[in-house]
Amino acid sequence: MLPILLNMTGRCVLVVGGGSVGRRKARASIDGGATVRVVALEPRPDGWTAGEWLHEPYRVEHLDGVALVVAAATAEVNGRVVRDARQRGLWVNSATDPADGDFALPAVVRRGGLTIAVNTGGAAPALARRIREKIEAEYDDAFATWVRLLDAIRPLVHERVPDPARRRVLLDGFADWPWLQRLRAEGEAATWQRMRDALE
Repeated sequence: MLPILLNMTGRCVLVVGGGSVGRRKARASIDGGATVRVVALEPRPDGWTAGEWLHEPYRVEHLDGVALVVAAATAEVNGRVVRDARQRGLWVNSATDPADGDFALPAVVRRGGLTIAVNTGGAAPALARRIREKIEAEYDDAFATWVRLLDAIRPLVHERVPDPARRRVLLDGFADWPWLQRLRAEGEAATWQRMRDALE
């Protein structure tokens, strides 16, 4: 497997199957910025407001206009979805036969701009989930703020520091653990000001 992160903003993911696996994979796609079209024999769950939910059997036409496909129905239906997607040159994930698909949806921890993905190659999804839970406990919301500050300071460093070696030292330093400790102790505004002061 080649680990990659896809920019799915404004792109459609088709999820075939509306059971717990299909809903989980649809939600992961939405969290990743995609729009979602769910095709399922299961009725739309109460409170589900994200994207399309088509309460009908899968048809090949459901692939029209999608960028990625997730087959999360029965093994028989998933096999059809995989074959149809491949004929159209679309990447597909199969919940019932991961080796038959083109990509995996890992267990993910998101903290603002920080994304951490865990995958066991389909060997042990329960282990991937437990590792994700451990990471979630360790990487709190302060990481989201830290990443946001790093994103804001980076263009200022490039604008104000002409020497490439000095730029590398500054950016590497801002991404070191003492800045996270400072952020937790002093708050966002004070940490941002200290970052600005370090540029002077």
